[in-house]
Amino acid sequence: MSKQVTLNDIAKACGTSTVTVSKALADKKGMSDELRRRIKETAQQMGYVPVRSETADKNNRMVGVIIPEKFMQPNGSFYWALYNDLVGKLGEQNYFCLIEMLPQKNEDELVMPQLITEAKVSALISLGQLNAEYVAELKKRISPLLLLDYYLADSGLDSVITNGYGGGYELASYLIRMGHKDIGFIGTVKATSSIFDRYMGYMKAMLENGLTVRPEWTLDDRCDRDFIEIAFPEKLPTAFVCNCDEAAYHAIRQLEAKGLSVPDDVSVVGYDNYLISEVCRPAITTINVDSKQMAASAVKLITDRFETPDTKPVTLTISGELIEKESAKKLGQ
Repeated sequence: MSKQVTLNDIAKACGTSTVTVSKALADKKGMSDELRRRIKETAQQMGYVPVRSETADKNNRMVGVIIPEKFMQPNGSFYWALYNDLVGKLGEQNYFCLIEMLPQKNEDELVMPQLITEAKVSALISLGQLNAEYVAELKKRISPLLLLDYYLADSGLDSVITNGYGGGYELASYLIRMGHKDIGFIGTVKATSSIFDRYMGYMKAMLENGLTVRPEWTLDDRCDRDFIEIAFPEKLPTAFVCNCDEAAYHAIRQLEAKGLSVPDDVSVVGYDNYLISEVCRPAITTINVDSKQMAASAVKLITDRFETPDTKPVTLTISGELIEKESAKKLGQ
């Protein structure tokens, strides 16, 4: 049987890159008409056949995980922990796992990952939110496809998420029980479905207790996934609910730079309970996310899809629990 022609083979024949070849075959911008024509002619002459994973050999035991580059912090992140749990759970089912980081430029230009273009995997897990247009392009090229730690309405895809709404509600309710009435939220609300859900849970707790959600205390923490300096107002609340531990860590450091003490002057709580929440001083009160359960649920869903590809897509929600540490205090103490 002859070797399947890959994008890399075409790129070598044309003296260009696999990214350019992928864009040319998908009719994306970024090259001359002449180069696009030459790439397409070369692909046809070499016998290139675009691969869809649902037509691939079911004995392919490789599952891909694609993660936006900016979600993977060099000092570790919740997604590293979740990825490690995925590797373990897939291994228990005799599947292997390949990871690919997705640069922002590739997402913006709809350049597909090599895991797909080189037909390396039989299924794909998208870990960390991608834009809807990119996910739609992925869906055309591979099945099963699962969204992990986010969901997209009407996508027709399986998702596994943490209960962000319940977690945001629990964090705000905890601070209210501690005597706080002026409570802000740190997180760019519309950046991801996870942040939005946690914000809505925070809002419910505030409104349910007759407290005001003040717009000037809802603070952005990121731009295009990069963390930014938080623009704290002159008058601060007594506490902040942060959308994740990373945001809480940055908030604590920036408040300290202003001469304030956490939790003596301002209480700060986070979400995820990954490494940074423990090594931070003070340690961050947070919601523990059961990453092992999320990984197990994702693996079961995606492997079940090999046998039942036409069943209705589901969204599984995994609840967390409040972990009290050092970054929040009861008012009056």
